[in-house]
Amino acid sequence: KMRLFLFLLLCHFSSPVKHSFSGIFTASTGTSNLPEVVAVALVNNIEASYCDSKIEKAIPKQDWMENLRDGEPEYWKEYAQDCAVNRLFFEEQFHILKRRLNQTTSVHILQKVIGCEWDDKTETSHGYQNYGFDGEDFLVFDLKTLTWIATKPQAVITKHYWDRQKTTNDLWKYYLTQVCVDWLKKHLKYGRISLMRTDLPSVSLLQKTPSSQVTCHATGFYPDRADLFWRKDGEELHEDVDKGEILPNHDGTFQMSVDLNISSIAAEDWKKYDCVFQMSDVKDDIITKLDKSVIRTNQKKPLDMTIPIISTIVISVILLGGYIFTKKRKKV
Repeated sequence: KMRLFLFLLLCHFSSPVKHSFSGIFTASTGTSNLPEVVAVALVNNIEASYCDSKIEKAIPKQDWMENLRDGEPEYWKEYAQDCAVNRLFFEEQFHILKRRLNQTTSVHILQKVIGCEWDDKTETSHGYQNYGFDGEDFLVFDLKTLTWIATKPQAVITKHYWDRQKTTNDLWKYYLTQVCVDWLKKHLKYGRISLMRTDLPSVSLLQKTPSSQVTCHATGFYPDRADLFWRKDGEELHEDVDKGEILPNHDGTFQMSVDLNISSIAAEDWKKYDCVFQMSDVKDDIITKLDKSVIRTNQKKPLDMTIPIISTIVISVILLGGYIFTKKRKKV
């Protein structure tokens, strides 16, 4: 279930805009090892704060968030209250939807992604609010019409009900276009050194067996506005490749990989292929040639028996010499 959470967490952060602020809410039932509601705030896809229905308070997850809490206590108070209020509101929505869908037993998960994206160069912004139920898209807020889009037939009743909540939808518009962007800018102010940095990755070629696909893996890069792909003769490949999603590392950086099927590539043609890592606002690409000598594999190499054989011979000679020497001493 947490894989689903991570998938939704990432679904809004591969766009070309510069910065983003999101709240990720997850409510679950039938999962005894998880709080009923978990709320996470992310800035540029980095976890900034956390709260859930058990601890009932907001916890800063970055050093710069602690500076924000200490430097602007009134804002942090509002921030923490907003987390608590939205958590309770979301929890109520969850129980209403379960009853409405007649889903009162077993394991169920409701998720909401709400936030905004802002480009500090063009000063343009975009807001979004989406719901998912049991791993599938459910409702999407249309910021232009201030109505809800039902992506499942089961969501139509809720869509019509929420469409009639004109005042609430106006408040959502204000939050997504004004409050969210202001909060994002405030977070950027305190986290600028960390959030505005550029970290280049280490890139490796990986392979399980000599006949399996070759994986180009880039890890440790930041921010996540990056691309990784295979080329042949300087042209990007779209066939015989399998591209993965950008995933977060535990240290706040990112990783991604792209696989190349080499089954139909002749040995003499390997030199025509390379893997390219590109990052937004970074001039030079990182290019890694398809070369057997640099591929890392977990396949065990055949043991070199030369040294063990030589060692055995030497030990045998020493033991034999000792035996002969002992015999001669006894005769003397």
